[in-house]
Amino acid sequence: MLHALAAATDADPPSPECLQEPLCKWTWKVTGSTWFAEGSYWILLKPLRIVLIVLLAFAARWALHRTINRLVRSTTEGAVPTLLKPLRERIPSAALNPEQFMPERRRQRAEAIGSVLRSLVTAFVFGIALLMVLKEFSFDLAPLLASAGIAGVALGFGAQSLVKDLIAGLFMLIEDQYGVGDTVDLGQATGVVESVGLRVTTVRDGRGVLWYIRNGEIIRVGNKSQGWAVVVVDLPIGFASTEEATAVLRTAAASVAMDPDLAAQIVEEPEVLGVEQITVDGTVIRTVVKTTAEGQFAVGRELRRRLAEALENSGITAQIAAARLYPGAPPRAAGETGTGGPT
Repeated sequence: MLHALAAATDADPPSPECLQEPLCKWTWKVTGSTWFAEGSYWILLKPLRIVLIVLLAFAARWALHRTINRLVRSTTEGAVPTLLKPLRERIPSAALNPEQFMPERRRQRAEAIGSVLRSLVTAFVFGIALLMVLKEFSFDLAPLLASAGIAGVALGFGAQSLVKDLIAGLFMLIEDQYGVGDTVDLGQATGVVESVGLRVTTVRDGRGVLWYIRNGEIIRVGNKSQGWAVVVVDLPIGFASTEEATAVLRTAAASVAMDPDLAAQIVEEPEVLGVEQITVDGTVIRTVVKTTAEGQFAVGRELRRRLAEALENSGITAQIAAARLYPGAPPRAAGETGTGGPT
């Protein structure tokens, strides 16, 4: 009896609404089964649509990731789009040679940006695919989207600092404001950058303290490791002759530039600018030298040492000491003996 009922049911044609659908009509002609034709929309069409959506999502993700990877490779190899160029490469005057900077640093920075972009692309593509699959299951997306919007607003208010840190970190990476190994002044801390993240930058200062600074809290960045640097040395000479002191300092500064161990770190010859200021203790003479970013500290230490030794060997240091012990005493010539003060 059941077989007869099934046979009678299969013998009945599908409903007119079903026959208006091409898939239902085609299934009825091929199989002759009414229930299969009536259910073809859920048995065949819906699964095929869902599979197609998933496949298209994977294809779109693959294509976008491939584009990002190409962009990262081209950035590493030297063909850098303007958006991903470091800030100092976009401003030629900001560096000694805008075409020269560390390939390894460029590679790390490009990979970091590429990782962020790939994550964003994956979340965006599969988020849209999930909504389309839910729609195929006849879910009402309006309340879901409204709830997601409200949750997003609440999350935005509750996590403003987190969003601010992430956005600041992303722009910091894009503009290449600083990187691992750079000596920076971030206001809150000054030292060497040990790690750079989208949310937090860690800096170790001269005392060995490791500072964790949120990127959103960094208002200004002073990078001492990009391009070139200028070493400034101000030396007091008391009330000694400025012409004599300038000549002595100029000779000592020139000897630094001729040092084979330091010559590669010096961009421009040292220059004695002259009197910088006059105080109650006498005159201050300024000496400057333009160096590479990496060599500024070594050149600065050697320049200070040689300038101080030159003043001492010339006798100017003794004149400064005598003037401080006996204010108002006339300066003595180099090599003159005696205190020079009142007897």
